[in-house]
Amino acid sequence: MKNQMNRKQTRKVQIGNRVIGGNHPVLIQSMTNTRTEDIKGTIAQIQALTAAGCEIIRCAVPTMEAAEAIAEIKKGITIPLVADIHFDYRLAIAAMEHGADKIRINPGNIGAKERIQAVIDVAKERNIPIRVGVNSGSLEKELVEKYGGVTAEGIVESALDKVRIIEEMDYDNLVISIKSSDVMMCVRAHELIADKTDYPLHVGITESGTIISGNIKSSIGLGLILSQGIGDTIRVSLTGDPLEEIKSAKIILRTLGIRTGGIEVVSCPTCGRTQIDLIGLANQVENMVSDIPLDLKVAVMGCVVNGPGEAKEADIGIAGGIGEGLIIKHGEIYKKVKEEELLPALRYELLHWSE
Repeated sequence: MKNQMNRKQTRKVQIGNRVIGGNHPVLIQSMTNTRTEDIKGTIAQIQALTAAGCEIIRCAVPTMEAAEAIAEIKKGITIPLVADIHFDYRLAIAAMEHGADKIRINPGNIGAKERIQAVIDVAKERNIPIRVGVNSGSLEKELVEKYGGVTAEGIVESALDKVRIIEEMDYDNLVISIKSSDVMMCVRAHELIADKTDYPLHVGITESGTIISGNIKSSIGLGLILSQGIGDTIRVSLTGDPLEEIKSAKIILRTLGIRTGGIEVVSCPTCGRTQIDLIGLANQVENMVSDIPLDLKVAVMGCVVNGPGEAKEADIGIAGGIGEGLIIKHGEIYKKVKEEELLPALRYELLHWSE
């Protein structure tokens, strides 16, 4: 782990079999998009996400059936499960009673203090952490008026107000989440709150959008926040397959030097010299190496003339031409293969890398 010394020191919070905060790694989260009541389908999705690198999973709990399903879902998964509650305090209680490792609530949406207290009582009894979530879209009217609109300062004040409510009920096993779809507002809010509290922070750019726009917004926002040592767990929120969120989160963490391990694929842009389907090949390589536990850089080049030189910074690379391809190791041509053998030859070399 790099950059760990620069991390803002936060409290340690145990979530199931994982810990965030302190010097623990920044953990990757995602959220299922199956119906939680569909136990079999939800387990299958969580297992796939886990295999891809997801370390904490969140499930929506909109009904009592969903809350009760958590008990069965937990039997089929190995990572902590967070129950996402919007309004009904009874669902928060039921989710905890059925094995949720953490709950996500906005105390402002739960209602009367008696209802919040009822949730806190169960959390305290079971020592279940609570993620206090505040979204710029749900900022209280008085804070909007106070700050002349939705602002980072207003988001932070709202979050700390919610935290105070729970602290006054004698509970502090908390994680804070402040999100906005406005990237720079979200960055500013995290900078502000990091100086005001030592609770662990769950970081993400909410409603960031589709695969392309969502990845760009999340990369900029999470990059700016994490590079300052802020953040203990992240989610890349994308409108799409949750597996894409995991891929993106891993690349963001690796790019920032916060995580090491896993194969990094680099590829050249296509140009008039490209004689193969480089775009398809690069995507095939990225998918192929996802299950290979090596800390390497793999280059995918589209030109056998410039490929070896351009791949010098990679541990291993391939370059393709018409009918033939090259395997390149540390910038030197290692062997020539037929074009159709390029991908299996690369996989063979990777699987036998340490031999």
